[in-house]
Amino acid sequence: MTKEERIKRQRERLEEMKKPEALLHARGYRYIAGVDEVGRGPLAGPVVAAAVVLPEDFNVLGVDDSKKLSEKKREELYDAILEGCLAYGIGMADHQVIDEINILQATKKAMREAIARCEEMLGGLDYVIFDAVTIEDLKLPQEAVVKGDAKVLAVAAASIVAKVTRDRMMVEYSKEYQGYAFESNKGYGTAAHYRGIREQGICPIHRKTFLKSIH
Repeated sequence: MTKEERIKRQRERLEEMKKPEALLHARGYRYIAGVDEVGRGPLAGPVVAAAVVLPEDFNVLGVDDSKKLSEKKREELYDAILEGCLAYGIGMADHQVIDEINILQATKKAMREAIARCEEMLGGLDYVIFDAVTIEDLKLPQEAVVKGDAKVLAVAAASIVAKVTRDRMMVEYSKEYQGYAFESNKGYGTAAHYRGIREQGICPIHRKTFLKSIH
């Protein structure tokens, strides 16, 4: 594929991913937040959520589901998203909260925080699009889109912001808690991570409810 063909494909993808928000804008919704999380599956560290509101003329190419992108590309897009968005918010629930209220409720708690920070920046939101979940007590119009991070531009942007934020946190944790390879596995259950647990036991940021057989 030539560079021109790749750019053409990215432009087509961008236009396709803007359609869900464009339909909502046409119905009168102004501030539409895309919300996604990262870190539901790891054995250690927090779950992090992001909410992002993009302007209608946001045209940065390459924004997509964070899992489809390289680390280098995510870092580039993270900066472009924060620079070009109307507002963003980040929420987090740490390992203790996850152990206390379970991962699903911790995820929703992090999402509520992210949405609240977005609302503070804009003075309110009009609509929220989630990646495959809903928050029952959220007092805003909302919808859950399955694979929303691959279908809705603002949700994809939120997935990138959440992923980069959490990855950076895990790299910092790797300096404090060495021997688990957090810098590379980001807390997920890789062979190196399990080896670290076997050799050193669990560390303070491990999710005990995820490691009942080991703890």
